[in-house]
Amino acid sequence: MRIASTISLLSLLSVGVVACATSSQAPVSIGYGPSPVLPEPKTSLIPTVDIAKATGWPEGARPRAAKGLEVQAFAGGLDHPRWLHVLPNGDVLVAETNAPPRPEDGDGIRGFFMKQAMKKAGAAVPSANRITLLRDTDGNGVSDERHVFLDGLNSPFGMELIGDTFYVANTDAIVAFPYEPGATGIAAEGRILTSLPAGEINHHWTKNIIASPDGSKLYATVGSNSNIAENGMSAEQGRAAIWEVDVATGEKRLFATGLRNPNGMDWNPASGALWTVVNERDELGNNLVPDYMTSVQDGAFYGWPWSYWGENVDTRVEPARPDMVARAIAPDYALGSHTASLGLEFSHRASLGHAYGEGVFIGQHGSWNREPPSGYKVVFVPFNGARPAGNPREVLGGFRVDDKALGRPVDVATAADGALLVTDDVGNTVWRVSRAD
Repeated sequence: MRIASTISLLSLLSVGVVACATSSQAPVSIGYGPSPVLPEPKTSLIPTVDIAKATGWPEGARPRAAKGLEVQAFAGGLDHPRWLHVLPNGDVLVAETNAPPRPEDGDGIRGFFMKQAMKKAGAAVPSANRITLLRDTDGNGVSDERHVFLDGLNSPFGMELIGDTFYVANTDAIVAFPYEPGATGIAAEGRILTSLPAGEINHHWTKNIIASPDGSKLYATVGSNSNIAENGMSAEQGRAAIWEVDVATGEKRLFATGLRNPNGMDWNPASGALWTVVNERDELGNNLVPDYMTSVQDGAFYGWPWSYWGENVDTRVEPARPDMVARAIAPDYALGSHTASLGLEFSHRASLGHAYGEGVFIGQHGSWNREPPSGYKVVFVPFNGARPAGNPREVLGGFRVDDKALGRPVDVATAADGALLVTDDVGNTVWRVSRAD
């Protein structure tokens, strides 16, 4: 597969040199819902680049909660917190993590400018490779105990507990550890359940996992190794996909493919279906291509890299594969272009009031390829039964002010008391959203 790399390189070269290309004349909301507006693709030698400088929160500042809600820091002073898992006893686990060393990404002019872009966005810090346990012993909504639960990991991300076994999705493998209820740490060596695609490029390094309702399977997300397979399809083997892993044997199979960068997953309480949230491709214009959430059908192909939103062909990808385009199915619900939607959790376990009783929370990390920017907030999409039933509504905002990122939301999870927890990897905080008194 041959794809011109000029646009991607100039995109990196423009960081700090060119603020942005043309500004969007349409709101991000045209890319919402089951039938988003899909404008004509627009490419240019210097695409839109708008990277907010990561600054962190000023003393005493915090995100803006929606009416009827309030927000406070559950835990601060963390090291690039990304992903969450709430244990049955209410302890909160947070993966403090970042990308592993990627030698092929650091070479040459492209590597230099990529490093500059990551540094500006607050994503160039080394990985702590740690999972930290946070405990609120007095129930006041603030963690007052902090323990190293696991360390020495390899860019850990997704976490899951099945019975007395705790699973961690490192960037290159799912690792199993023995777990005792109430333990504040695990000293035992882990065993590899199964490997996951990684390698020296490892463009989308995050790997998330979720257990099947009966605990017999794990589902693992693996993002693509590129924007549109510009590194060749040989670098994409087993990627842009969700894998199904047998817990008893470690054997795995591709469950769904053509998902450029899936991250958050949860089970829809009304239908029992697995849902995921996906980051789509860049450099086709301010309003292409919408990120999305979708139910995940066994054996389904969702288009990447040859098409988007069903059978809309990406003409940049060569050679063309009309046979693959014909197989592509459209996702269920668009979340707006370039929002970098990452965390996803259904709201049935939360207690934020009637307005949030049936739907899904989504953490949107924020755009770099849109002007004006999109994302940088936590949203709620209402559902009616098994299906989305309205536009996203902001739950937590104020993360970006002008060209500065005070914080960037990543994952969302429901605490034992029904509050919503949100990781912020620029503010190095886990925020807690609850009903206002």
